[in-house]
Formats: sequence, structure tokens, C-alpha cells
Amino acid sequence: MRSHLLNGTTAEQYRRSVTEGVERVAAKLAATDRPFTGVSVDALAPRIDEIDLDQPLHDTAAVLDELEDVYLRDAIYFHHPRYLAHLNCPVVIPAVLGEAVLSAVNSSLDTWDQSAGGTLIERKLIDWTTERIGLGPAADGVFTSGGTQSNLQALLLAREEAKSDSLAELRIFASEVSHFSVKKSAKLLGLGQDAVVSIPVDHDKRMQTVALARELERCTKDGLVPMAVVATAGTTDFGSIDPLPEIAELCEQFGTWMHVDAAYGCGLLASLKHRDRIEGIERADSVTVDYHKSFFQPVSSSAVLVRDAATLRHATYHAEYLNPRRMVQERIPNQVDKSLQTTRRFDALKLWMTLRTMGADGIGQLFDEVCELAREGWKLLAADPRFDVVVEPSLSTLVFRCIPANVTDPAEIDRANLYARKALFASGDAIVAGTKVAGRHYLKFTLLNPETQASDIAAVLDLIAGHAEQYLGESLDRAS
Repeated sequence: MRSHLLNGTTAEQYRRSVTEGVERVAAKLAATDRPFTGVSVDALAPRIDEIDLDQPLHDTAAVLDELEDVYLRDAIYFHHPRYLAHLNCPVVIPAVLGEAVLSAVNSSLDTWDQSAGGTLIERKLIDWTTERIGLGPAADGVFTSGGTQSNLQALLLAREEAKSDSLAELRIFASEVSHFSVKKSAKLLGLGQDAVVSIPVDHDKRMQTVALARELERCTKDGLVPMAVVATAGTTDFGSIDPLPEIAELCEQFGTWMHVDAAYGCGLLASLKHRDRIEGIERADSVTVDYHKSFFQPVSSSAVLVRDAATLRHATYHAEYLNPRRMVQERIPNQVDKSLQTTRRFDALKLWMTLRTMGADGIGQLFDEVCELAREGWKLLAADPRFDVVVEPSLSTLVFRCIPANVTDPAEIDRANLYARKALFASGDAIVAGTKVAGRHYLKFTLLNPETQASDIAAVLDLIAGHAEQYLGESLDRAS
């Protein structure tokens, strides 16, 4: 079994095996003509259930053949231009190359003696990102597994900086369309159920700062502690960007930690055209960025950034076997001193390879393309009487629903849209997401693929309308 260990004696076997796997995936990518096969859970689950994991195949080619049957054939392919659902981006080749390198070398980024140059590369990328944001010379941060972890760590720092004697007194303010991880973080941090105060949004789904000011005043009047305001730069459902400058003013006035969840909108940091849309982000105390959303990186690649590096001490724990206190005096850079994780992948390498190959402008150009595509899609929807579109896009998300002719019952329209989404997914021709607006079912395009064209959007809209009309026709037949 030692023949399967990656080392100097098995380097040639490693090269052959990985090459064979890459060739299979490359062939699959080249031949994929739709984002999904439409396979059902009931059809796929038995194929996986019947595999006996205690009976290995002992042959890479046979394992890849089996993988084709249970995974590759029916995978959801984000690179396809008609995958329009969630915040999943197609990935750039330099980042995939970085993934291959980091997996093989397998550095762990918790301590210097497990990563060496990897530590310095990650720190360089953190500095690069904080400079792009404008957080100042004392800024720092660390890579994380994703936006949920980044938000959790930011709110942990905010909780500690609030210096309250009672967790029950702490309050977090976030818009009613902010990410669910804000409430989840509050629970994990031991705060009460009422800790997150939901702030209403305006017509464009941006936090109403007048309402925020009112709630901050009420909080202090009631003897409570405004621990943090979470502003969102790119909401999951709408791509909306909260008014960051106004929120920053209020945070300064009330002495409140300002966190910006830019997991989605961080692509604007590299934008050649739309960087001004996140003006005010430089005033944040902490920022979440997800490179695996709008920097076209493979999952996972995220970071939490802070204005004051000293606040990261709230995540520090010294263990004698790992990062004893003496290493601080010896100026040995251990990233575990800043992180909620211990063992941690060298995900920063993917972004490093991307920047060194394409440059920031290359990333920004791709993100600008999907933002422009969303504008085109909005114009199509606004001009099409079959659809109701919610807001003009701030980034690359469109929320809409089909309004079939001669149907006025909102509940029936809901059912038609739900059916259309499910039928489209089952066909495999395209994948769209869904959400609720004012209690009603809507559909959602999340456009993160520069290969998607306006013609793809138009074609998918026709498919959605067709499925909705089919449902209503069948519904009438059943009623009669």
C-alpha cells in the first residue's frame, strides 16, 4: 500500500494518475452541453448506495470509470453559460493549477514550520486586499473557509471590543435582506434571540439609514449596547449594496463596530468601471470577502480583514506544541494566532497564481462583464410583459417572476413559478434559483459567467414562461 503514498519514489505514478484524471475532466468539460442531466435523487442514490467501500477497485482507471457514473456525468457544471442559479462562479485556469499544487504539497497554514513561504504569500495577499479596500497601514486579516466563517469571526471581534459585562445587552444591526450567517453567528456567540435587529430596506433593497439611526438611538436609550452594524455590499438575493458612507457616519456617531459583508461585492475591488459602488467600505472595522464568488476562484477562498490588526488577538490561543508565546517575541509568523481554524489549507495560493498570471485588471474585467450582462438582462425583463422584475441590478443578480396572461390569483402565480423552476431543473436545460419577496415566490438569475450571453437569458426566459404556461394548462385540465 506504500505505493500509493506521494513521495519521491512515486512521483511518476502521481504524474500519470493526475494526468489521467485531468484528461477525464477536460473531456467532460468539452462535451458538456447543458449544466445538468436532470437526474433525480431516486435515480442516483441507489448507484452510490450499492458501492462497497470495503472492496477497493485497485486501479485508477476503474475508479475514474466509476466516478463518471456516480459523479462526473450528473454533476452541476457551473462553467456552463445557462447555469444561472446561486453565487457559484466558473473558475479561472491559473487558480485550478494552484489548487493542484497546494493539494499535492499539502501545506498547512497554521504555523510557519508547516508552511514557510505559504505564510508569507498569504500575508502578502491580505495586505494587497486591505490596500484595495483602503483600511490603512494597521490593517490585517486571515483567509477563511467562506463568508459564514468570516462573518462569524468579525462579529466575535466586535463582541469582544464592545466590552460589555452582559451578553444579553449586545445588539447587532443588519438589513432585513442580510445574509443568514449574521443571525447564525449571533447564536454561536452566545447572544440572545433578540440580539439581531432587522433594519428595513428601501425599494432598491438597501438598508434604510433613517431606520438604522432610529434603532441605534432606541438601543442606547434602553441601556443596551450597539455591538455592531453589518452593512452588506452585495446581498445574496438582490446584489444590493447598502449606503456605506451613511452607515459609517452612524457607526462613528454611536461608537459601533462597522462590519461590511462584501462576500459577493468584493469583485468591485478589482473592477475597472464600478469601484465607486462600494465607496465607504474603507471606513469599516472589518470586511468579509469571498474570492470564490467574484474573483473566479475555486471553493474555498475567503478572508476576513480588519482595520486594526490588534483586534485579531481575540481569536488567539497559544498552545505549547503549536504556537507558544515565545514565538511572538522571536517574530515567527504563525497565522493560527489570527484564525478560528487550526489546520488550514493554502487556499491563498489560488489567488496568488491568478494575480501573477492575469493581474487584478483581468479579474476586474470579467466581473465588469457580468455586471453589464445583468443590465442587459434587466432591460429584457423590464420590456417583457410576461415578467415582473423587482429591482435594477447593483451587481449581477436579477430577481423576477413570471406573470402568466389572464392569471390574477397570486397563489396560483406562485405555484406556476415554483413549477417552472422545478421543471427547468429536471430538464437540465438551465438552472435558476428562487427566493421570496414580500411572501411571494420569485425566481433569480445570479450571473457570474462572462460566457453567458443575453441570448442565453432570453432563451431561459422563454423556457420558464413555457413551463409556467404548461403548469397552468394542466391545472385547468385537472379543474375541469
